[in-house]
Amino acid sequence: MNRKNKSTFGFCIAVGLITLSSCTKNFKEYNTNETALSNEQISADYQNLGEPLKLAQLNIISYVDWIYQLEQNLIGDIYSGYMMTATPFRNNVNNTNYFLVNGWNFYEWDYSYGNVMKPIQNVLDITTEPQYGSFRAWAKILRVEAMHRVSDMYGPVIYTNYGKSNQDGSVSFDSQKDAYYAFFRDLDSAITILTPLVQSGAPGTFTKFDLVYGGSFTKWLKFANTLRLRLAMRISKADPVKAKAEGEAALSNPGGLLVNNSDNAYVDIGTNYQPLSSQSGITSWGDINIGAPLACYLNGYNDPREAKYINKATDAAVAGQYIGIRNGIDIDANGRYVGYSTLVDFPNRMQLMVAAEAWFLKAEAALKGWTGAGDAKTDYETGISTSFGLYGLNASAYIADNASVEQQYIDPKAITPGQNNVLTGSPYLSTITIAWNNGDTPERKLERVITQKWLAIFPDGQEAWSEFRRTGYPKLFPVVLNKSGGTISTSAFVQRINFPTTEIGKNPNGVAAAVGMLGGPDTGGTPLWWAK
Repeated sequence: MNRKNKSTFGFCIAVGLITLSSCTKNFKEYNTNETALSNEQISADYQNLGEPLKLAQLNIISYVDWIYQLEQNLIGDIYSGYMMTATPFRNNVNNTNYFLVNGWNFYEWDYSYGNVMKPIQNVLDITTEPQYGSFRAWAKILRVEAMHRVSDMYGPVIYTNYGKSNQDGSVSFDSQKDAYYAFFRDLDSAITILTPLVQSGAPGTFTKFDLVYGGSFTKWLKFANTLRLRLAMRISKADPVKAKAEGEAALSNPGGLLVNNSDNAYVDIGTNYQPLSSQSGITSWGDINIGAPLACYLNGYNDPREAKYINKATDAAVAGQYIGIRNGIDIDANGRYVGYSTLVDFPNRMQLMVAAEAWFLKAEAALKGWTGAGDAKTDYETGISTSFGLYGLNASAYIADNASVEQQYIDPKAITPGQNNVLTGSPYLSTITIAWNNGDTPERKLERVITQKWLAIFPDGQEAWSEFRRTGYPKLFPVVLNKSGGTISTSAFVQRINFPTTEIGKNPNGVAAAVGMLGGPDTGGTPLWWAK
């Protein structure tokens, strides 16, 4: 794991916090003035508000390779079935085989609070004047996008009580249910602000700070609606009434959802390499390969996106094939699997959401009968076409394929021959086809939707892992070696990450109360609220 970008990253944080301090001083001066703010003062404040939110965008998913590796790559990217490492970290006792490494797993928590939640909260604290409404809406959307990812990893989080201390010095967590309800309130508030701005054609206010949409209120409104639908679907089993209400609110908003690939939400990271390019060895060190399930689905479906996602293997035993590494296997040395398929070189951007996801969300909403969702088949097929269009591909033949299924997995490099194989007839190998079939059961339709959604939102492993835990789809391969000491079920898969030791050290009473909200022990085997 590389540390080369750490000093640069720290400098960026320092600059952001200095700017925010200046912003706070300006607001104190202006807000005690009974006269209206001048255009010059508003412009200065826009600058001071925008820089912290620029920092926040860059840290929702960090572009710094070693931080990304620890906050997502060695967790969600692997647990989603997208990727697997050829490196036997810690003598092959690590996250990949369910020994959760505390020294790795606090990064998502600490960096999200320090570099997203902190600057956003400070901006929200000082943007109470109406002329800053657009910044306030934008800040809330960014906060929800970042913190739902944190909650989906750990469960209860510090959200509504952020910055507030109890008498004993502790800070109280929100249960995951309460956090999600707060996410919906924030999104509703942001959407309420943005909707009339879009309808009136108001000019952008944060254009030069927006690394995603260049200041477009229209696109941020679409993003907020789609994020609301994503979170509504996330809780649809745990809280179906609330899910339906929030989902239908998203579907009915006149601003609409993400529709086509011009609406895709990517954070522009400038000249920095996308961290997966480092992880796969394209630009520097290589610690990640493709996961076996991803290659098996792409191979079995004859999916033309395969060449857009991954490279063929170079190892002599599998040269020229698309083949991934199975999660949680016995690895003696990096050289055993490093020649299996790797990722292609990605564009310099971090993916928050793609339009294809919106169509699959609509397809699932249609299966549930939510008003405004449209027709499930049409939504499903449009989702596939939208994903294919991102890579300049035509999906017509693919959508009509009613025979292809996931390929079985045979690993010729296994230390114990045959140990890593997943053959036809295994309960972990999917039989779902591509073409829509109205005669299928609701559950089989759901598997079809989620499987194609999983293929379309690659490489966002955190979101893919969340959807797998919520639905059980797509079907993935269980670990061969389970080193959790019995705390995580092999057949039920890893469900969460335990609370960070860094938070336990500074907020022990708060964490103790949060553990009581889990409904089980603070281990990787306890399902989150929305996954129960």
